[in-house]
Parts: sequence; structure tokens; C-alpha cells
Amino acid sequence: MDRIAVLIPCYNEAVTIGKVVTDTLRALPEAVVYVYDNNSIDDTAIIAAEAGAIVRHEYQQGKGFVCRRMFREIDAECYILTDGDDTYPIEASKEMARLILEHQADMVVGDRLSGTYFLENKRRFHNFGNSLVRGVINHLFGCHLHDIMTGFRAFSYEFVKTFPVLSTGFEIETEMTIHAVNHHLQIENVVIEYRNRPEGSISKLDTISDGFRVLETILRLYRDHRPLRFFNTIALLLFFVGIVFFIPVWIDYTETGIVERFPTLIVCGFVILASLLSFFTGMILSAMTIHHRREFEMHLNKVKEERRG
Repeated sequence: MDRIAVLIPCYNEAVTIGKVVTDTLRALPEAVVYVYDNNSIDDTAIIAAEAGAIVRHEYQQGKGFVCRRMFREIDAECYILTDGDDTYPIEASKEMARLILEHQADMVVGDRLSGTYFLENKRRFHNFGNSLVRGVINHLFGCHLHDIMTGFRAFSYEFVKTFPVLSTGFEIETEMTIHAVNHHLQIENVVIEYRNRPEGSISKLDTISDGFRVLETILRLYRDHRPLRFFNTIALLLFFVGIVFFIPVWIDYTETGIVERFPTLIVCGFVILASLLSFFTGMILSAMTIHHRREFEMHLNKVKEERRG
């Protein structure tokens, strides 16, 4: 098992990957650097190997697939995840590794948004998207995180081996964050100075499509991890709609003694019935979620014993 493993997912990063690997080995000489090439059509893999990295490949396209492969194959006491585009200051990884190895943190977040990110990043929609995602997750999950979508993180062995990677693309960062929050894992924050991509390096993130995928992931995980709140919200909305349309029918009935709008009455009944079904669905799934959390704690204990053994 490695003491520190630096994981770098890459897709066409020939312009910067050599510098990233060299800087990493200089900042963390005790670390083993793994570059996972994700079907690059340039010399990313060759340059990374020449710089001193162990190069492996993931042939399913997408950062989520790469992270799944890395987490399965690598065993380490501390994992540092960074990008190959030279936008993150790798020297900050020393403090991040210390928090994992000495402070018992499960995940350390390289916080761009409290540093120079909004000044360095020239894509305004990226700035808006990061702020939006941070606000939505903090509100829905009742947390106070500073940076949700940063690609610069450190993890413990226990986090990596208990994290089920379901995402396929850039929404993986959101999934990591919600996993840690939902299971009450220890999250630490290190403010970093973000650098914009150097000339010739092109971002693989599509602001609109990937942004919608991130929001879809948040909604899906909120449904999965907070089913009582999710389905109760739907139940309240349906109940409100049913009552609003039922009131005129009731008023007509009290004044005339006749129900003239039977279709409206029938629809109101079905809407209120759907509201009740949504409420009980939330109750049942909430009980199942509590059971899954107990199972997760048991699995986490087994992983810790496995690490000690």
C-alpha cells in the first residue's frame, strides 16, 4: 500500500501534464504519481511517463469512469486527486495530506472559491454555476461547504473504498461531496490559489450540458438521501393544488346543494390521493435509508479493520 498516491485523470493534456507530474514529485517526493489516460489523442501518456508517472488507461470516456477505475486499483493511506491542466497549486497537497494522515480527515477540499478563482476564471457562467451549485447543496443538505466542484481533493483510504461511484462525467465531484455530507464524514477545507489554464490548454467541461448534469445529480442524490423531505415536498404541492381546485366545487355545493363540476371533483380526488401516496412513499424510503446508513457504518468498520490488517 502506498503512503500517498497522487491520482491525475487526463484527457488531451499534453501541454501541461509534464509540468504537473514534475511539480508533484518535487512537492511530494514520497508520493507515487498515477496518470490515468482517458483516450487521449495527443502525447499525454508518453509525456507523463517520461516525467516519472505511472501511466494507466481507462477506455470508457468520462471522468467518473476514470475515478471508478483509480479507486478500485490503487491502495493508499492518502489519496490526492488533481487535474492535469496545471490550474491547481500542487504545493498545497502537503497540508491536505497532513489533514488526512494526522488529523483523521476523510476528505479535504481544495477550496478555489475562497481564493482567486473568480478573478482567474474568465468563463462567467462557470463562476455562476459554481456559486449556484454551492448554494443549492448547502441549502438542501444543511451544510456550509465552500467549494463543491473543485477537482483538487484529498481522501482517506476509508472514503475511497466505501464511495460508490455512480456518475460518469464531471458531476463526480458533486457526488463525492454529497456522499461525505450524507454519511457525516470528516470534511476539511484548504484554501488554494486557483490558476487559469495556460495558453494552448483547452477545458473539457461544457458549461451548459455538464451544468445541467450536475443539477440533475443533486436532485437525484437529494431524492436518494433525503427521501422524506423530497416526497413530502411533492405531497404538499399536490395537496395544495387539489384543495385549491376543490374549494370552488365545495362553495357551489354549499350554495346550491348540487355538484355541477364532477370532472373537477374527480381530478381533485386523484390529486389528493397522489399526495397521500407521495407522503407514504417518503416514509417508507426514509426507513430504508436509515437501514442503509446502518449498513454503511458496518461496512466502514470492516474497511478500517482491513486497512489495519
